[in-house]
Amino acid sequence: MLVSLVLLLLGALAAVVAPSLMARARWPEREPVVALWVWQCVVAAVLLSFGLSMTFSAAAAWQAVRGQVFAPAPHAVVEAYALGAYGPWSAVIAVLLALGGLWTAAMLVREVLRARTRRGRRRAELLVRSPLMPGEEPGAGRLVVLEGERPDAWWLPGAAPQLVITTGALGRLKGRQLDAVLAHEQGHAQARHDWLLHCSGALATGFPQVPVFAAFRDEMHRLVELAADDVASRRFGRLTIALALVELNEDRGVFGPGPASDAQLPLRVDRLLSPRERLTAGRRLRLTAAAAMVPVVPLLVAFVPALRALG
Repeated sequence: MLVSLVLLLLGALAAVVAPSLMARARWPEREPVVALWVWQCVVAAVLLSFGLSMTFSAAAAWQAVRGQVFAPAPHAVVEAYALGAYGPWSAVIAVLLALGGLWTAAMLVREVLRARTRRGRRRAELLVRSPLMPGEEPGAGRLVVLEGERPDAWWLPGAAPQLVITTGALGRLKGRQLDAVLAHEQGHAQARHDWLLHCSGALATGFPQVPVFAAFRDEMHRLVELAADDVASRRFGRLTIALALVELNEDRGVFGPGPASDAQLPLRVDRLLSPRERLTAGRRLRLTAAAAMVPVVPLLVAFVPALRALG
């Protein structure tokens, strides 16, 4: 039972401390892909800590669960965990964490269903504005051009992702700017950023008081755009994608005067026009490896008593 409490405290500590540590870091804007990986590992460690805590608490509370969890383990290993020392508190913790897990799953399912409904509605609108030609299959075209004065381009995720662009955008974008915008949207599609947004949104909606989940959602929305900007800039240059963002958004009051409807866009353009040097390959590798070890920590905590008993 002590292991269960340590795992619970470890998960709570990571949920509170990780957002402030990441907020103070200055490298994520230089390496958004690495930052995305770090955030995923941190959240995975928090969820894994709570999941393992629930498992050990349930094993301490109910003999049936204990028999399943420790079925292949020697008697010395079972004794090392002292599962029967905390009485009814283990059942309370197990039930609360199980309810939290069910609530998380429900929020994720709701988020996916809502996203599917939104996609269906938007695809229906596309069919109205851009009807299929005779013999054309729905979703067969990777690129859809819509008649519209407002310059706009977006990615419609799904089983067959589609890139949608308006004729207003075609008239605004010059030279390779159109190619850069399409590369940006393809970067979203290839990296499946929609799933990151679904998961982060579900956790933040289900547990609005947990700092790490709210920060995870906010950072996912920011970092996926930076990562897609980098995909486009590597192919067509930073100036090209920066000018394309300005052309698409300058009529929306994003660049002032007054408060912007999307404060991130000016920051994205400034980042593209004033690039900072990337981290070295060695430092990127070390950050990636260190992040991968974060979910290992709760596993080590969980297996320490067993390893001591066997050793």
